[in-house]
Amino acid sequence: MTRSQWQSLFLGTSAAILAASLMIFPQASFDASLRGLSIWWDVVFPSLLPFFIISELLIAFGVVSFLGAFMEPFMRPLFKVPGTGGFVWAMGIASGNPAGAKLTARLWKEKRITTMEGERLVSFTTASNPLFLFGAIAVGFFHDPALGILLAFAHYGANVFVGIIMRFHGKEDAASRSKKKLALPSVKAAFQLLHEERLRDDRPIGKKLGDAVQSSVQTLLMIGGFIILFSVINEILSLLNVTAVLAMFAGMFLAVFQFSSELSVPIVSGLFEMTLGSQLASLTDATLKQKVIITSFMLAFAGFSAQAQAGSLLAETEIRFRPFFIARCMQGVIAACLTYLCWDALYQPEGIAVFTAWDHTVAIKGIWDMFLLGSPYFTLGMLLISIYIFHKRRMKTSV
Repeated sequence: MTRSQWQSLFLGTSAAILAASLMIFPQASFDASLRGLSIWWDVVFPSLLPFFIISELLIAFGVVSFLGAFMEPFMRPLFKVPGTGGFVWAMGIASGNPAGAKLTARLWKEKRITTMEGERLVSFTTASNPLFLFGAIAVGFFHDPALGILLAFAHYGANVFVGIIMRFHGKEDAASRSKKKLALPSVKAAFQLLHEERLRDDRPIGKKLGDAVQSSVQTLLMIGGFIILFSVINEILSLLNVTAVLAMFAGMFLAVFQFSSELSVPIVSGLFEMTLGSQLASLTDATLKQKVIITSFMLAFAGFSAQAQAGSLLAETEIRFRPFFIARCMQGVIAACLTYLCWDALYQPEGIAVFTAWDHTVAIKGIWDMFLLGSPYFTLGMLLISIYIFHKRRMKTSV
């Protein structure tokens, strides 16, 4: 049999086993679906939607071109991507996965970046947002806000290292070389780019806003589907003892680095869904340093769930998924190494000056709790607005 035939057999068999498992374990599958839906409804949708809408409007109004002109002398020499990549990087950090992939695909479709530049750009603009690192992971799971500083430094530092490494990926084409502008432009020239970009997009402001809302909601519905699917897959793999078998191999790997074998199951779960893996790691009896190193790896790797979300967005372009996956593996290893190397310097639960003047545990937890309290209502409201916009446009087209 050829490689393609083996691949077809594997995919078909996997789908059949998954379908059969859903019928054999209906209650467990239902509970896993609800957990995935809860994560999407309470956290993912309300945290990503505002950034998605704002990013769409910034692109439509030409602000990205304005910022890109000033970022060009920095982004081009360091990462070998256009200045607009700085906007993607900032939004990717601020909003979290998979914003970097969504915006990279958007810039590629508008021919602002080449395919090779897109592969470089998406490799280092994938990250978790600070609220998730500090609120959900450091405070929610480990009950130690001081860990947020260490996790954020390792996480975003790994982004930088991956970006520098990936600058050597591929060859720079003629179209990319012709765009080189290493001199800092004047404000007038940058504003002219903004003005020209706004004029090219002749949609009314109301139409731009409606398109931004509708496009963002559709993307988030797709993301929700992936989260629920991988939540179910994770549960079924556990019920079929596949997770236990994989954990045996993970345990042998961890033993090489003298890590606790209790972290084997969390790391296998984290390969599929980083949030679940991070939570399981925090509940083990391993040392805090070992738990945080493994968690840092899982957050940087992002899990197959987040990678599938990014892959779905990149599938609409010519940007390949393989370089993106390799970059996730590199980022996971680099983040784990940075966590290990910077542990003594950055993890000082009793001595970090920024936290000494106020009760940081209560404050950060309070912000996170307020976010979780209002997020379901925000999600419901935005879904209703999206349905209204969709219905209104359907009525116009049918007239």
